[in-house]
Amino acid sequence: MTDAMLLDEVLPRFDATRVEHRVIDGGLAPVYDAVLRTDFLRTWRESTALRMLFAARTSAERLVAMARGRQYSEPEAPASLRLKDLTEHGEWVRLGERPPHEVVFGVVGRFWGGETSWEEIDASEFAGFDRPGFAKIACNFSLRPYGAARTLLSYEARTLATDDDARRAFLRYWTAVSTGVGVVMRSQLEAIEREARG
Repeated sequence: MTDAMLLDEVLPRFDATRVEHRVIDGGLAPVYDAVLRTDFLRTWRESTALRMLFAARTSAERLVAMARGRQYSEPEAPASLRLKDLTEHGEWVRLGERPPHEVVFGVVGRFWGGETSWEEIDASEFAGFDRPGFAKIACNFSLRPYGAARTLLSYEARTLATDDDARRAFLRYWTAVSTGVGVVMRSQLEAIEREARG
């Protein structure tokens, strides 16, 4: 594997990033398969900490909607959320992969100021998307051999705002939520490790 990553091609510049790592027993191919088939919604359902984080976010969004005189309706969660099921069109989309070394996925939306809304896009539109008032999130799982029988799994999330106003608003939001984002990312890495163990 070269040092170049698909994530660098998809979102080379960014306003904020978070990276988490975990060493997992097993070779690249089985761990990569575990990355693709892990159900991240199951992780959320089974983790008290994650449910509390998302409940706090939902409560904040509900309060903001009430303050603005709007009705809050919580989006319906899908039955599962696996990277292997992501398509190249929708909200969260698959942006590319190099099995068994990297898979990249992302979303465009507004997710600060007490409201979350995602845009439906095609993966081919992601890199060039520049409509003001939005931010792009690109994430990857990258895998490297770690000794003879283990894999270093890294999870990175990068965010780039599309204009200065959105950037200022996002960075205020990021200051408040970065620690919680780390909790979510580490939980997902743990879930992948459990899946890899079978």
